[in-house]
Amino acid sequence: MTKIFGVKGNPIEGVIVKSLNRIPDERGSVMHMLKTTDPEFSKFGEIYFSTIHPGAIKGWHIHTKMELNYTTVTGNVKFVLYDDRPKSKTKGNLLEIFMGEKNYCLVKVPPNVWNGFKGIGYKEAIVANCATLPHDPKEIKRLDPFSKKIPYKWDLIHG
Repeated sequence: MTKIFGVKGNPIEGVIVKSLNRIPDERGSVMHMLKTTDPEFSKFGEIYFSTIHPGAIKGWHIHTKMELNYTTVTGNVKFVLYDDRPKSKTKGNLLEIFMGEKNYCLVKVPPNVWNGFKGIGYKEAIVANCATLPHDPKEIKRLDPFSKKIPYKWDLIHG
């Protein structure tokens, strides 16, 4: 994992966090996400966008086969990952990534890593996912965001 702004916690095996290019001009911006020539790219299944309101939480979930490639194109989110894979060298690690307009980056998530995100700031965020497989409800598992199975609190931490 590349060391970049907005990442807290311990590395998780197979997770890649990469700063992305934003190319502005007087008309607007071009925001790169993922190319077939990038070392993180493995294959294409589908791309979708998810919106999240400030303070809302979407999580926890894992995909058993699909790799996820997330970026936040507008707004900001706190993206959290938890590794409870039995044979992983990083089992038990938690990772927080503050991503979006203030930290435009790509996060690659391997199968079987729990993940979720919370909208932060004052406006709705748009999260893009370039997944390696089309959505299949049979290969996703979900948990309540406040499940005790994952040792994480979504609260705002002051100080």
